[in-house]
Amino acid sequence: MPVLSLSRILAHWAAIQPERVAVDHEGHQIRWAELDARTNRLARAYADLGVKENDFVTIALPNSLEFFEATFAAWKLGATPQPVSARLPKYERDQIVELGKPALVVGAADGEYAPTPSIPAGYTPDEALSEDPLPEKTAASLKAMTSGGSTGRPKLIVSKLPAEWDTDMDFLEIRTQGSMLIPGPLYHNGPFMWATIALFKGASVAVTTRFDAEKTLELIDRMKLETAYMVPTMMRRIWALPDEVRTRYDVSSLNALWHLAAPCPPWLKEAFIEWLGPEVIWELYGGTEGQGSTTIQGTEWLTHKGSVGRPVETCEMKIVGEDGEALPPGEVGEVFLRPLAGQGSSYYYLGAEAKAIEGGWESLGDMGWMDADGYLYLTDRKSDMIIVGGANIYPAEIEAALDAFEGVRSSAVIGLPDEDMGSRLHVIIDMPKGDLDEAALTAHLRERLVTYKLPKSIELVREPLRDDAGKTRRKDLRAARL
Repeated sequence: MPVLSLSRILAHWAAIQPERVAVDHEGHQIRWAELDARTNRLARAYADLGVKENDFVTIALPNSLEFFEATFAAWKLGATPQPVSARLPKYERDQIVELGKPALVVGAADGEYAPTPSIPAGYTPDEALSEDPLPEKTAASLKAMTSGGSTGRPKLIVSKLPAEWDTDMDFLEIRTQGSMLIPGPLYHNGPFMWATIALFKGASVAVTTRFDAEKTLELIDRMKLETAYMVPTMMRRIWALPDEVRTRYDVSSLNALWHLAAPCPPWLKEAFIEWLGPEVIWELYGGTEGQGSTTIQGTEWLTHKGSVGRPVETCEMKIVGEDGEALPPGEVGEVFLRPLAGQGSSYYYLGAEAKAIEGGWESLGDMGWMDADGYLYLTDRKSDMIIVGGANIYPAEIEAALDAFEGVRSSAVIGLPDEDMGSRLHVIIDMPKGDLDEAALTAHLRERLVTYKLPKSIELVREPLRDDAGKTRRKDLRAARL
């Protein structure tokens, strides 16, 4: 199959499987022929509002059929979708619109960004507009994703991949005309890419509004889903279900469960490997920028426990010390990566500059080490490091120990000011039910952590500390407590 423009890819699959479900959103379904026709009409409406080839279209919609329609309507005009959270505060969305200068904002009140046109969620194009195919146009950029990064200021990560795809290419273990589960927010790069690539391959996509552990298992069972995207928080919530609930559903249809976006505690990964089989569990490490990545299957992980895999064949990686020197195997430093095609070949920023060192090596801000076989092991985000009495402490290790304690749904470790030590470790624990036995928790942590990594204060909350993408905003948690 030749590479297809994304302005043509829905028509390709609609001709092959017109009545098969393309997207299922919590029981609301759209079939391939209908999705193709509706997005032709919607694209014409966008064109009448001024959207042209290589323009950005900001999409501020929740997970929904409408989100996919807006995305493909943009591609059909040769424009670039630029998703943002539908719940984003107006102040932050205003900054992104100012930065990206889109031709259209979808999901905002009419006139909100005048003279830039905007349309609200639920917009219906004029039925007089044709549903016939449009002229083929291919955007120079597949996507433009938003990231706040460590600066707190939004930036756009604009892909240099054109809006086209080889439908026969093996990718992410997604079977051609298979099925995909997306329980994460589509404005994040992982769910967005896993969902759209599945559609590029003619697969049916099941997407939920928010993650619910039991409903996710029920959905896999009901639709016999083959591939799933998750973050470790989702896996932790599934594992916290009573055994009789978790085993009530048939999930044997899964041939690949991908987890990414945050560190996965080894105990949790082992539990899923034992439950679903090592050949089903896959992990990917990489950034939205696409400079490079690592992948590892559960079968391989069992012989390299804790690793996120080896660099894929299109990139190279190295560990760099504080003085800029390349570190030998086993030593922890900052992870730098470089695409074989050269620095800047996969993306460019709007609103930021890449953190790079000589030779075109770039960092995503992660700390880690590599073993003698070239497997990468992450320790934490460099920006999350807490210095206590001169010792560098990374929250991820402590959070993994906390999350293994019975009843804990999620946790966050932050540093609060301490006159003597500079910082003290404060832990916030989300336990949805029951009381916290601090003595039992302390004993649990002492079995897993060296003394100087033990928290000095503990706070109990009843709300999740990570969002649906598995991200913890430690900076915000710290600011609130200060």
